[in-house]
Amino acid sequence: MMRSTLFLLCLLAAAQVAAAPAHSPRPGGIAIVDVGPADQVAPAVTFNDKPVLVLLDGARWTAVVGVPLDTNPGPLSIQLGGYPLTVSIGDHAYAEQRLTVTNQSYVTPDQEQLDRIGRERKIIDAALNNFREVPVGGITLAAPVDGPRSSSFGLRRFFNEQPRSPHKGMDIAAPQGTPIKAPRDGVVTATGNFFFNGNTVIVDHGQGYVTMYCHLSEIAVENSQAVATGETLGTVGATGRVTGAHLHFGTYLNGTAVDPAIVLPE
Repeated sequence: MMRSTLFLLCLLAAAQVAAAPAHSPRPGGIAIVDVGPADQVAPAVTFNDKPVLVLLDGARWTAVVGVPLDTNPGPLSIQLGGYPLTVSIGDHAYAEQRLTVTNQSYVTPDQEQLDRIGRERKIIDAALNNFREVPVGGITLAAPVDGPRSSSFGLRRFFNEQPRSPHKGMDIAAPQGTPIKAPRDGVVTATGNFFFNGNTVIVDHGQGYVTMYCHLSEIAVENSQAVATGETLGTVGATGRVTGAHLHFGTYLNGTAVDPAIVLPE
Protein backbone atom coordinates (compact mmCIF):
# COMPACT_ATOMS: atom_id res chain seq x y z
CA MET A 1 0.00 0.00 0.00
CA MET A 2 1.42 3.38 -1.02
CA ARG A 3 1.82 6.26 1.37
CA SER A 4 -0.39 9.26 0.80
CA THR A 5 0.34 11.94 -1.77
CA LEU A 6 0.05 14.47 1.04
CA PHE A 7 3.04 12.87 2.77
CA LEU A 8 5.07 13.21 -0.44
CA LEU A 9 4.12 16.89 -0.75
CA CYS A 10 5.15 17.49 2.85
CA LEU A 11 8.50 15.87 2.15
CA LEU A 12 9.14 18.01 -0.89
CA ALA A 13 7.85 21.21 0.69
CA ALA A 14 10.14 20.74 3.65
CA ALA A 15 13.06 20.38 1.23
CA GLN A 16 14.52 17.68 3.37
CA VAL A 17 16.56 16.07 0.65
CA ALA A 18 19.81 14.56 1.93
CA ALA A 19 22.26 11.88 0.96
CA ALA A 20 21.67 8.53 2.59
CA PRO A 21 24.20 7.26 5.14
CA ALA A 22 26.91 4.81 4.19
CA HIS A 23 25.65 1.39 3.14
CA SER A 24 26.77 -1.00 5.88
CA PRO A 25 24.88 -4.28 5.36
CA ARG A 26 26.09 -6.29 8.36
CA PRO A 27 24.63 -7.39 11.69
CA GLY A 28 24.04 -4.18 13.67
CA GLY A 29 24.53 -2.11 10.53
CA ILE A 30 22.31 -0.21 8.09
CA ALA A 31 21.22 -1.42 4.67
CA ILE A 32 20.55 1.32 2.11
CA VAL A 33 18.08 0.19 -0.55
CA ASP A 34 16.91 2.07 -3.65
CA VAL A 35 13.12 1.79 -3.76
CA GLY A 36 12.10 3.95 -6.69
CA PRO A 37 12.13 7.37 -8.38
CA ALA A 38 11.16 10.49 -6.45
CA ASP A 39 8.50 11.46 -9.02
CA GLN A 40 6.32 8.72 -7.49
CA VAL A 41 4.65 8.66 -4.09
CA ALA A 42 6.96 7.45 -1.30
CA PRO A 43 6.64 3.65 -1.22
CA ALA A 44 5.74 1.68 1.89
CA VAL A 45 8.65 -0.53 2.95
CA THR A 46 8.57 -3.06 5.79
CA PHE A 47 11.02 -5.44 7.42
CA ASN A 48 9.89 -8.14 9.85
CA ASP A 49 6.39 -6.60 9.63
CA LYS A 50 7.69 -3.23 10.86
CA PRO A 51 7.64 -0.04 8.77
CA VAL A 52 11.01 1.21 7.53
CA LEU A 53 12.34 4.75 7.19
CA VAL A 54 12.14 6.05 3.62
CA LEU A 55 13.87 9.28 2.61
CA LEU A 56 14.83 11.18 -0.51
CA ASP A 57 18.35 10.73 -1.84
CA GLY A 58 18.63 13.00 -4.84
CA ALA A 59 16.04 11.86 -7.38
CA ARG A 60 15.42 8.48 -5.71
CA TRP A 61 13.54 7.13 -2.70
CA THR A 62 15.82 5.23 -0.36
CA ALA A 63 14.89 2.75 2.37
CA VAL A 64 17.13 2.90 5.45
CA VAL A 65 16.92 -0.50 7.16
CA GLY A 66 18.33 -1.35 10.58
CA VAL A 67 19.87 -4.86 10.48
CA PRO A 68 19.47 -6.84 13.75
CA LEU A 69 22.60 -7.95 15.58
CA ASP A 70 21.53 -11.60 15.42
CA THR A 71 21.19 -11.61 11.61
CA ASN A 72 23.10 -14.39 9.86
CA PRO A 73 25.22 -13.54 6.81
CA GLY A 74 23.36 -14.07 3.54
CA PRO A 75 20.18 -12.77 1.89
CA LEU A 76 17.87 -10.51 3.88
CA SER A 77 14.35 -9.89 2.59
CA ILE A 78 12.44 -6.63 2.93
CA GLN A 79 9.00 -5.89 1.55
CA LEU A 80 8.37 -3.10 -0.96
CA GLY A 81 4.62 -2.60 -1.28
CA GLY A 82 4.10 -6.32 -0.72
CA TYR A 83 6.89 -7.42 -3.06
CA PRO A 84 10.17 -8.87 -1.71
CA LEU A 85 13.54 -7.20 -2.20
CA THR A 86 16.73 -8.99 -1.21
CA VAL A 87 19.77 -7.41 0.43
CA SER A 88 23.01 -9.32 0.90
CA ILE A 89 24.25 -9.19 4.52
CA GLY A 90 27.93 -9.69 5.22
CA ASP A 91 29.63 -11.19 8.26
CA HIS A 92 30.97 -9.07 11.11
CA ALA A 93 32.80 -10.29 14.21
CA TYR A 94 32.20 -8.56 17.53
CA ALA A 95 34.53 -8.93 20.50
CA GLU A 96 33.75 -9.88 24.10
CA GLN A 97 33.68 -7.58 27.11
CA ARG A 98 34.06 -8.68 30.73
CA LEU A 99 32.90 -6.32 33.47
CA THR A 100 32.83 -6.52 37.25
CA VAL A 101 29.70 -5.12 38.93
CA THR A 102 29.84 -4.70 42.72
CA ASN A 103 26.05 -4.71 43.19
CA GLN A 104 25.16 -8.38 42.59
CA SER A 105 21.46 -7.55 42.11
CA TYR A 106 22.38 -6.07 38.70
CA VAL A 107 23.67 -9.52 37.71
CA THR A 108 21.05 -11.78 39.33
CA PRO A 109 17.95 -9.69 40.12
CA ASP A 110 15.43 -11.04 42.65
CA GLN A 111 11.75 -11.59 41.77
CA GLU A 112 10.64 -8.10 42.76
CA GLN A 113 13.37 -6.61 40.62
CA LEU A 114 12.49 -8.94 37.73
CA ASP A 115 8.89 -7.73 37.92
CA ARG A 116 10.11 -4.14 37.78
CA ILE A 117 12.38 -4.94 34.82
CA GLY A 118 9.41 -6.48 32.97
CA ARG A 119 7.26 -3.38 33.50
CA GLU A 120 10.05 -1.10 32.37
CA ARG A 121 10.80 -3.24 29.32
CA LYS A 122 7.29 -2.57 27.99
CA ILE A 123 7.80 1.20 28.28
CA ILE A 124 11.21 1.08 26.64
CA ASP A 125 10.13 -1.25 23.82
CA ALA A 126 7.08 0.92 23.03
CA ALA A 127 9.31 3.98 22.67
CA LEU A 128 11.98 2.20 20.61
CA ASN A 129 9.37 0.80 18.20
CA ASN A 130 7.39 4.02 17.81
CA PHE A 131 6.75 5.08 14.19
CA ARG A 132 5.83 8.71 13.62
CA GLU A 133 5.17 9.45 9.95
CA VAL A 134 6.94 12.75 9.39
CA PRO A 135 9.51 13.88 6.81
CA VAL A 136 13.08 12.80 7.61
CA GLY A 137 16.03 14.28 5.72
CA GLY A 138 18.96 11.96 6.35
CA ILE A 139 20.00 10.35 9.63
CA THR A 140 23.38 11.92 10.39
CA LEU A 141 23.62 12.99 14.04
CA ALA A 142 25.67 15.53 15.95
CA ALA A 143 27.58 14.05 18.90
CA PRO A 144 25.41 14.24 22.06
CA VAL A 145 28.54 14.79 24.20
CA ASP A 146 32.20 15.28 23.45
CA GLY A 147 34.51 12.58 24.70
CA PRO A 148 36.29 9.33 23.79
CA ARG A 149 33.91 6.87 22.13
CA SER A 150 34.20 3.19 22.85
CA SER A 151 33.79 0.64 20.09
CA SER A 152 31.60 -1.36 22.45
CA PHE A 153 28.56 -1.76 20.18
CA GLY A 154 27.85 -5.44 19.59
CA LEU A 155 30.19 -6.69 22.30
CA ARG A 156 29.07 -9.91 23.93
CA ARG A 157 29.11 -8.93 27.58
CA PHE A 158 29.93 -10.90 30.71
CA PHE A 159 28.99 -9.37 34.06
CA ASN A 160 30.89 -11.04 36.90
CA GLU A 161 31.66 -13.84 34.40
CA GLN A 162 27.96 -14.41 33.62
CA PRO A 163 26.98 -14.00 29.93
CA ARG A 164 24.41 -11.35 29.02
CA SER A 165 22.99 -9.91 25.80
CA PRO A 166 25.28 -7.99 23.41
CA HIS A 167 25.85 -4.30 24.07
CA LYS A 168 23.44 -2.29 21.93
CA GLY A 169 24.93 1.17 22.15
CA MET A 170 28.07 3.27 22.24
CA ASP A 171 29.65 4.34 25.52
CA ILE A 172 30.98 7.90 25.44
CA ALA A 173 33.29 8.89 28.28
CA ALA A 174 32.52 12.27 29.87
CA PRO A 175 32.66 13.71 33.40
CA GLN A 176 29.57 13.46 35.60
CA GLY A 177 27.31 16.46 35.06
CA THR A 178 28.33 17.07 31.42
CA PRO A 179 25.29 18.34 29.46
CA ILE A 180 23.89 15.90 26.89
CA LYS A 181 22.65 17.65 23.75
CA ALA A 182 19.94 16.48 21.37
CA PRO A 183 21.79 15.42 18.19
CA ARG A 184 18.76 16.10 15.97
CA ASP A 185 15.26 17.56 16.22
CA GLY A 186 12.73 15.17 17.74
CA VAL A 187 10.08 14.42 20.33
CA VAL A 188 10.73 12.85 23.73
CA THR A 189 8.76 9.60 23.94
CA ALA A 190 9.98 8.16 27.26
CA THR A 191 11.86 9.22 30.36
CA GLY A 192 12.38 7.43 33.65
CA ASN A 193 14.67 5.85 36.19
CA PHE A 194 14.97 2.26 34.96
CA PHE A 195 16.63 -0.67 36.74
CA PHE A 196 19.46 -1.40 34.30
CA ASN A 197 19.56 1.86 32.34
CA GLY A 198 19.28 4.28 35.24
CA ASN A 199 17.93 7.72 34.35
CA THR A 200 16.97 7.46 30.69
CA VAL A 201 15.67 9.64 27.85
CA ILE A 202 14.36 8.31 24.52
CA VAL A 203 13.85 10.67 21.55
CA ASP A 204 11.83 9.95 18.40
CA HIS A 205 13.26 11.59 15.26
CA GLY A 206 10.57 10.30 12.90
CA GLN A 207 9.76 7.17 10.87
CA GLY A 208 11.18 4.77 13.44
CA TYR A 209 14.48 6.61 13.86
CA VAL A 210 15.03 6.74 17.65
CA THR A 211 17.90 7.63 19.97
CA MET A 212 18.39 6.55 23.59
CA TYR A 213 20.44 8.10 26.42
CA CYS A 214 21.13 6.10 29.60
CA HIS A 215 22.77 6.41 33.06
CA LEU A 216 22.03 10.14 33.33
CA SER A 217 22.57 11.98 36.62
CA GLU A 218 19.66 14.33 35.80
CA ILE A 219 16.87 14.41 33.20
CA ALA A 220 16.09 17.86 31.77
CA VAL A 221 13.12 17.06 29.51
CA GLU A 222 9.61 15.61 29.80
CA ASN A 223 7.55 13.08 27.87
CA SER A 224 5.99 14.49 24.66
CA GLN A 225 8.33 17.49 24.69
CA ALA A 226 9.62 18.64 21.30
CA VAL A 227 13.38 19.16 21.34
CA ALA A 228 15.62 20.98 18.88
CA THR A 229 19.14 20.05 17.85
CA GLY A 230 21.52 21.16 20.60
CA GLU A 231 18.90 21.35 23.35
CA THR A 232 19.94 19.81 26.68
CA LEU A 233 18.34 16.43 27.41
CA GLY A 234 20.07 15.84 30.74
CA THR A 235 23.53 15.33 32.20
CA VAL A 236 26.04 12.48 32.21
CA GLY A 237 25.87 10.27 35.30
CA ALA A 238 26.41 6.79 36.72
CA THR A 239 22.88 5.56 37.48
CA GLY A 240 21.71 1.99 36.83
CA ARG A 241 24.10 -0.86 35.99
CA VAL A 242 27.40 0.93 35.41
CA THR A 243 31.03 0.78 36.44
CA GLY A 244 31.50 4.57 36.25
CA ALA A 245 30.12 7.81 34.82
CA HIS A 246 29.53 7.78 31.06
CA LEU A 247 26.77 8.15 28.46
CA HIS A 248 25.29 5.02 26.91
CA PHE A 249 24.10 6.26 23.53
CA GLY A 250 21.82 4.04 21.44
CA THR A 251 20.52 4.50 17.89
CA TYR A 252 17.56 2.55 16.51
CA LEU A 253 15.90 2.03 13.13
CA ASN A 254 12.70 -0.02 12.67
CA GLY A 255 12.99 -1.04 16.35
CA THR A 256 16.50 -2.41 15.79
CA ALA A 257 19.68 -1.26 17.52
CA VAL A 258 22.31 -0.13 14.99
CA ASP A 259 25.89 0.98 15.51
CA PRO A 260 25.91 4.71 16.39
CA ALA A 261 29.34 5.07 14.76
CA ILE A 262 27.62 4.81 11.36
CA VAL A 263 25.58 7.98 11.88
CA LEU A 264 27.99 10.09 13.96
CA PRO A 265 30.73 12.30 12.49
CA GLU A 266 34.21 10.89 12.98
